[in-house]
Amino acid sequence: MVKLNKIYTRSGDDGSTALADGTRRAKHDARIAAYGAVDETNAALGMARLHTKGDELDAVLGRLQNDLFDLGADLATPDTDDFEPLRVTAQQVARLESEIDRLNVNLEPLDSFVLPGGSQAAAYLHLARTLMRRAERRLSAAMEAGEQFSEPARHFINRASDLLFVAARVANENGKNDVKWIPGANR
Repeated sequence: MVKLNKIYTRSGDDGSTALADGTRRAKHDARIAAYGAVDETNAALGMARLHTKGDELDAVLGRLQNDLFDLGADLATPDTDDFEPLRVTAQQVARLESEIDRLNVNLEPLDSFVLPGGSQAAAYLHLARTLMRRAERRLSAAMEAGEQFSEPARHFINRASDLLFVAARVANENGKNDVKWIPGANR
């Protein structure tokens, strides 16, 4: 269980932060940037959930928020033999896929790209989706820099953005209030 007695430690005043295994890295390190972007996504989800209270979508988003903390813990922990790290599982990825499929069943078919907007919940969910895509780009950059991440974590980060797209459409009355892109409309 996590226990935080003191919020500030001053240890990051030098521009570094600790990974879960205690090693220090620069705050702009590729691994730190990846899980920082996941944290940004989670904050945007909190904003979206202000507009989904009491409906089925809110429960889906609540599970995703908790899983994003799991993902952050996973990304913050390099491979270690010192302790058993918290890792995202294939079952969590499968649950996301199941939720995407379940939510997608009642959506209006797409005949255009969708612009971020519509309802307040949908607008925040589109913001969260783009932040999740940023997290995925950061993860990719960290991998290119030599960082190792589990396959379930890599799959989860990709499916999460898909879920957020579908959730935004659900929040727009199952796609009925989607704002559609009209190519060249303002030429």
